[in-house]
Amino acid sequence: MTRVFHVTLASIAVCVFGLAGTTRGAEPFREGAESAKPNFDKNSPYYFDGTISRQTLEKYLDRSITMGYFLVPGTPERYQFPYRDDDVRMIQNIGAKFIGRALYRWSEESKLGDPAFLEYAKKMVDRVHAVDPEVVFQACLFEQVSTDVNKLKIPAWVFTDFGLPVEDRTFSSAAIIKREGRPARAGGRGGVPIINNLETQLWFYYLAVTYINVGCEAFHLGQVGLIGADDKDLKIYSAFLAKVRAYAKLHARRHMVLMDGHVPSGGMVKDGISLLDFNSFPMRIKAGPGKPQEAVLEVGHLDALFKRSKGCISPSGWKCESLPYLVEFDNFGRGPNPNVADPKSMFCWGWDEISWFAQQPEAYRNQWLVYAHDWIKRTDPNGHLEMPGTRMITCPNETLRSYFANTKSAACPVGYSQEETIKRIWNQAQSVPPTQK
Repeated sequence: MTRVFHVTLASIAVCVFGLAGTTRGAEPFREGAESAKPNFDKNSPYYFDGTISRQTLEKYLDRSITMGYFLVPGTPERYQFPYRDDDVRMIQNIGAKFIGRALYRWSEESKLGDPAFLEYAKKMVDRVHAVDPEVVFQACLFEQVSTDVNKLKIPAWVFTDFGLPVEDRTFSSAAIIKREGRPARAGGRGGVPIINNLETQLWFYYLAVTYINVGCEAFHLGQVGLIGADDKDLKIYSAFLAKVRAYAKLHARRHMVLMDGHVPSGGMVKDGISLLDFNSFPMRIKAGPGKPQEAVLEVGHLDALFKRSKGCISPSGWKCESLPYLVEFDNFGRGPNPNVADPKSMFCWGWDEISWFAQQPEAYRNQWLVYAHDWIKRTDPNGHLEMPGTRMITCPNETLRSYFANTKSAACPVGYSQEETIKRIWNQAQSVPPTQK
């Protein structure tokens, strides 16, 4: 089953896009991931190569943590990341295996054209892998592109890999975000990439190859429903992701990439086969009226994913009644009524999920992590909690516009001190025999 499925995806990629050039190229980071591949321990419970078993996948999801922009060099005009040494220490201390949202662009896309940007990412990947080569870094192909992408030149290999004549030009945000039957948008701040557009495919492919070649082995695809708004039957998305997987099969560290996306529908399934290795979604934390700032998780609250992840055949070939999924502390701004409980709103006490969490007392933050982890395991064992490590917050704060799980110390004076709680949760869960989980 697995072998047939991979051949089918590769065949689609050849027919629709062409795979010319996937083994050639001398541009920086074009072939970088092929060199110095480590020898992975085949007896490790985290071992995978080319495909991944459900058991191994869930081990990674059970030790997943969001570390937004971990692989991005500090840009003082917008973000500051002065505590990277302590971040590395924390990753090693808690035993994280899946580092979510570590590399992406949400605006400022032209920075990818600076070799120093990717050199920094590669250096950080190598630094963590020197201690634990099994760690998976996740990059993102998001539902947003800005007009800054118009400054980024398209490398020749992108055209060649699509079987297109090489052009001397930059990406076009207008061509990426255009919608069928709608007037073209001029200027502005950009918008949602539409997968039906060839320009979007060129852009996402450029990102995927670049990220694979600095050592990333997972992609979060963002709000796939928005990106695929004009691809109702998933034909274009299916073929495009097959092309990315074909490149990864040749060049990724373990010959594959793990893909997920936000799926309010419960999955991204075509002809019974999931286009995603696992699903993901915000937790949809529900405010509790009468109990100031307290909140709970609940099946059926708004569009929460609990008990709704669709059954399918995974990209690795195994069949499941419900595809494993992650839920995360999402960030999306503040609501119209901060600090007011509205159980019908996605804004928990008027804030996005991570901003609500960051405002709680330290003891309640720790208690709530234990509650959320245990509630998910009891309620829907297909679900896995992605721990908050580093994530942008929108509430008033003095912590560089971000939440940091790091233990507060001289090395990280802005830490919120959930590090040891995360470590304890993971270690206790690992010590429980599988039959009791």
